[in-house]
Amino acid sequence: MTESHRPRRPSYRNPAALEALGVPSDPIAELHAAHETAAVLVHTGRAAHDPAVTARLVAIVDDIGLGTLADLWASRPARSLPGALWRLYLLREWVGTDPQGAAREYAAGVRFTEPNHAVAGVDPPGPTEVRRVADEILRGVFDGDFAIALERAAAFCHVVAAGRADVGEGTRELVRAGRLQDMAADLTACAHLWRSDALE
Repeated sequence: MTESHRPRRPSYRNPAALEALGVPSDPIAELHAAHETAAVLVHTGRAAHDPAVTARLVAIVDDIGLGTLADLWASRPARSLPGALWRLYLLREWVGTDPQGAAREYAAGVRFTEPNHAVAGVDPPGPTEVRRVADEILRGVFDGDFAIALERAAAFCHVVAAGRADVGEGTRELVRAGRLQDMAADLTACAHLWRSDALE
């Protein structure tokens, strides 16, 4: 894998750097900014009914960078609207930067988690298909059933986690598989919260 195709860790900026960008450093202001930006993004996409707007929102990381979303949302609880969006964009970014690795782990996990494979909808499990599904999941946030999008993402994580645990080598890969299982549980919980109008 070339350096340019390695999954990138989000960059975290110190308070002085955030202030220079006009981002508030007050924790209460940061909390409000995280939840308000997430709500506005979802509302804008769902109200537009415009494929061009949806496409721009799906690819927003390509324009503003994953680090910007990390600054806004990564510290929020996993079972919140900004927490859910952060995980969906992070998933898309990982699949986009390493589609071969994602497809390999997904394919390895299918035999262990057939029901989740059916929900995720990656067929056949190749690099093009995992990228397509990652985009479809985010499109569902803005022009479909948000809860179903969250459940598809959770199912995708379950399959990849099973595959990673199977083909990965060493404790580190098992830990990473466990983190994906945690993400899947959080996304499933967010789907339930969305259906009960309690995902904020």
